[in-house]
Amino acid sequence: MTLFSILCVLLLEQFRPLRKDNPIYGWIVALAARIERSFNAGRAEHGRLGWLVMISVLVVPALAIHWLLAYVGPLAQLIWTIAIVYLTLGFRHYSHYFTAIQVALNDNELPEARRLLAEWTHVDATELDAREVARIAVERALVTTHRNVFGVFFWLLMPFGPAGAVLYRVAEYVARAWNEPEHLKGEPFGGFAQRAFYVIDWVPARLTAIAFAIVGNFEDAVYAWRNFASRWTDESVGIILSAGGGAMGVRLGTPAEYAPDMPTIDVTALESHPDIEILPGDEPSKRALQSTVGLIWRALLLWILLLLIVSVANWLG
Repeated sequence: MTLFSILCVLLLEQFRPLRKDNPIYGWIVALAARIERSFNAGRAEHGRLGWLVMISVLVVPALAIHWLLAYVGPLAQLIWTIAIVYLTLGFRHYSHYFTAIQVALNDNELPEARRLLAEWTHVDATELDAREVARIAVERALVTTHRNVFGVFFWLLMPFGPAGAVLYRVAEYVARAWNEPEHLKGEPFGGFAQRAFYVIDWVPARLTAIAFAIVGNFEDAVYAWRNFASRWTDESVGIILSAGGGAMGVRLGTPAEYAPDMPTIDVTALESHPDIEILPGDEPSKRALQSTVGLIWRALLLWILLLLIVSVANWLG
């Protein structure tokens, strides 16, 4: 049932991807903001309580409906699973930005690529050169694919079914919503949400890195993962980007991440420095965007194959 629902949603997304400004997402955003305003009194335990309320409001009903529909019949449960997967799986939520940036760079339209990147990532891209635009686009694509697709796959396989996908996506959202806005940075309220998502994403992040290594350059991916992932502030992001970059032969991250002792030196100077070990691979270019598309699709096929094996094993059991 899980594999069939995923295949149905992947096919449906090709023709009618779910818009990010749909009413359900809007309601979840408003709910998270309301909980933050109601519970945030400047203490960490308030963030813990707010997180539990947010998760309970969304995950418990999804789990209860899934179990109740088991008494109605497998078809009703399948329809519910497809609906939840459609809401939580975001394979096409960002691909139009990535494709448009790729086209703009191929046409040497750097200002348009900068505009698209800024609209997608909400960072100032006015001073970025083509290599930096390509690097940030590749990094954002790898992390977003993991959090919108591969992480959802993993939690769909858990015993609570589609409620696991809801748990993963809601936990990922509140970890961002309660920590990234300027007025919440460094606030104790969002600390628990960040730690909770780290635990929830611990296994999926490593499975994604393993998938990238298997379908790409295995040796460089594992080498980069083992030696450089810890240099990122966010360990899970470091694992995904170091393994993904190694799998493609592309050097992701900034000098501050792959050579933290000398973060301001130019990359070419770092390469010739005898005491600095830097990430393997070439500097990102517009060709790296095409390599990213290939890596993601191969990893997606690998995940589907694993889901098929699990489904057949469950059926035979």
